[in-house]
Amino acid sequence: MRSSQALTGCYGIVFQSVMVCALACPAFSCLEAMAQENAVSPLYKIGMTFRRFTPKEPYNWRGAQTHALTTVVWYPAEASAREQPVEIPGLNIFELGVAARDAKMPANPARFPLIVISHGTGGSGLSMTWLGEALAEHGYIAAAVNHPGNNAAEQYTVEGFSLWWLRARDLSEVITGMLSDPEFGAHLDAKRIGGAGFSLGGYTMIEIAGGITDAQGFVRYCNTTRADGICTSPPEFPTLLEDFHNLIREHPELFQHAGDSYRDPRVRSVFAMAPALGPAFPASGLKKISIPVEIVAGESDQNVPIGSSAKHFAAEIPGAKLHIFHRNVAHYVFLESCTDAGRKSVPKLCVDAKNVGRNAIHRETEQMATEFFRLTLK
Repeated sequence: MRSSQALTGCYGIVFQSVMVCALACPAFSCLEAMAQENAVSPLYKIGMTFRRFTPKEPYNWRGAQTHALTTVVWYPAEASAREQPVEIPGLNIFELGVAARDAKMPANPARFPLIVISHGTGGSGLSMTWLGEALAEHGYIAAAVNHPGNNAAEQYTVEGFSLWWLRARDLSEVITGMLSDPEFGAHLDAKRIGGAGFSLGGYTMIEIAGGITDAQGFVRYCNTTRADGICTSPPEFPTLLEDFHNLIREHPELFQHAGDSYRDPRVRSVFAMAPALGPAFPASGLKKISIPVEIVAGESDQNVPIGSSAKHFAAEIPGAKLHIFHRNVAHYVFLESCTDAGRKSVPKLCVDAKNVGRNAIHRETEQMATEFFRLTLK
């Protein structure tokens, strides 16, 4: 997504900054000065390509048909690259921005930071295009993996939706794959690696940062009067809750390592959007996180209510920062913006409240994410 595109309406801190500017000085000179002040990196053309990383066996593929970590990569492209609208056969519900497919990278700077991205439950790496493109434009290489058994590119599996902690391992394998990639490896700064994720991908950020899952604690929470929307099956897998309980009862061995640490010390900071499964992390499982964590969420999120997840994480993770979007902002606003076909076929994912501009929320979130990584991946 191009940061120079006009916002859909005026929203939040962007609106406030413009109003202050307009009152303080002549519009054009002040806006130019504000743009220069907020500019944190040069803007690059956006390149895009795909990778398939195959970890050493044995690897828990969670019943998935594809035994590879399919990953979409957005990256800074050389100035002569030709960006075009991205079209993926069979995927017509999302607007996928513009990028130069398989373009060359610029010669300078020699190395860029890496951000690994984790999609929401049942989604895909491409559903996070808006963030991946923004990061690439600002000088990051962004790699978004399709999590096995839990992505929209192939058949869903109960294990893929239930063994959440293994998603962090997927990201660790992608980091290893990117660092050794013949094209990208030489362009990556191994000392500047971060992560970003939405929904169950936000949970994945907490895991890879060092949070410790208590799967049985989540089950106990959902059996209390405090149970909320996080304890219901998602629309893309309406039988999940029942299937999850059956899996625990019939295959308890699959949950033996849920409480292990999946901390990847190569990841230095994480940005979590509407992070899910707060009740799966007791306070003791969050207190040991020692890297910067920033969280954004919508006040009207019914799928992942902020009280039991976003606010819980922010309260228990040392130094964590939290931004709550108001004005009826709900869960799926952090998905890629939708086409007309998407709004008609999957309105639950694509249609926001009338006074919510998804593109505007994306622009503000992009600004927060790029500033967060600029400060934490120095």
